[in-house]
Amino acid sequence: MQVTQLVLPEVLEITPQKFGDARGFFSEIYSANRFADAGLPMAFVQDNHSFSAESSVLRGLHYQLPPFAQDKLVRVVKGAIFDVAVDIRNGSPRYGQWCACTVSAQEWNQLFVPKGFAHGFLTLEPDTEVIYKVSEHYSPEHERAIHFADSDLAIEWPLDGIEPVLSDKDRIAPPLKDQPEAFQFSG
Repeated sequence: MQVTQLVLPEVLEITPQKFGDARGFFSEIYSANRFADAGLPMAFVQDNHSFSAESSVLRGLHYQLPPFAQDKLVRVVKGAIFDVAVDIRNGSPRYGQWCACTVSAQEWNQLFVPKGFAHGFLTLEPDTEVIYKVSEHYSPEHERAIHFADSDLAIEWPLDGIEPVLSDKDRIAPPLKDQPEAFQFSG
């Protein structure tokens, strides 16, 4: 398993090994032991599967408040996404900064997004399927969203002038400056 820190060093691109032959391939996409060896000891409690029929579907930026904050391990089984994480930890020297990674079935990579980061993605291909593990159960009362086009964040979504396909919730999400101070940077 290859682990690469992104511009925000807590956000990691993880590429599992893939072993192939004439029959197809095998890949261990998650192993608690391998993750612990890489300094990522955690237990995932839920797997989510998202399908987007069109390209330019934008989901996010989402997070959950404590005590239901979630670590996420995001992978794409069909298609590709532009995957974004935003540091929302108060006191962090990188507060409000974002990083992105293209995650795709072809690249066989994954993105680890820890608690204290908002997460969102834009589909780059039609019929994209995303599967992600989370470390805490979904709680509607603790769910929050930040507007994807918050000018203070200035995320460079690869939309090329195309209007993204959004949920009603994401369309009206408030900016980061109007979010609760839910996470503290611990250094």
